[in-house]
Amino acid sequence: MTAATVPVIAVDGPSGAGKGTISRILAKTLGFHYLDSGALYRSLAVAATRHQVAIDNVAALAVLAAHMDVGFAMQGDAEPRVMLEGEDVTEQVRAEATGVEASRIAALAEVRAALLRRQRAFARPPGLVADGRDMGTVVFPNARFKVFLTASSEERARRRHKQLIEKGVTVTLRGLIAAVNERDERDRTRAVAPLRPADGALILDSSGRTIDEVVAAVLTAAKQQLAL
Repeated sequence: MTAATVPVIAVDGPSGAGKGTISRILAKTLGFHYLDSGALYRSLAVAATRHQVAIDNVAALAVLAAHMDVGFAMQGDAEPRVMLEGEDVTEQVRAEATGVEASRIAALAEVRAALLRRQRAFARPPGLVADGRDMGTVVFPNARFKVFLTASSEERARRRHKQLIEKGVTVTLRGLIAAVNERDERDRTRAVAPLRPADGALILDSSGRTIDEVVAAVLTAAKQQLAL
């Protein structure tokens, strides 16, 4: 099996739609590798702060993106730990402020180009489930199966609110809804790789659905498309 023939499942969609959870379950069920592309951009935001690289210094950010020491430590069913320069930075990477910075960084063409090769290198036998906002449109345009997973902004904000409250972080639901809408608008209207469903993608709204229901729908369609 060559890199060109490795089956790739591209899972696109806005922040908070459940891409990560669904993608990790799919990867484990199918025995595929897993790519959390959003974590790469978030790691870059953390690395930029660590190395005092300003967000508007595009050239320096691109160099940092191409060379930063980042990886993922898998933990069974749990969310992978993000390792930056040998240090576990998962909590920093998942912070709301980091997500905002990552969204701004992701709008920079030079940075996206620097990370593109790194993302494509995750496509290894027996297959890959790639989770992000432009997996099917830009990173893996020839993916054999594409999904665009979405949910209402209110639903996504409620999910994030629950997660943060459980972690002891005080936030307001109204503020999170506003932040979700702002990020969606920025992602949809950016000049480079705007958020949109890939051609031929299965569009699935996860609002009001359980994780098991969404996984079952995606898995059934993926097996048919990939003849697994």
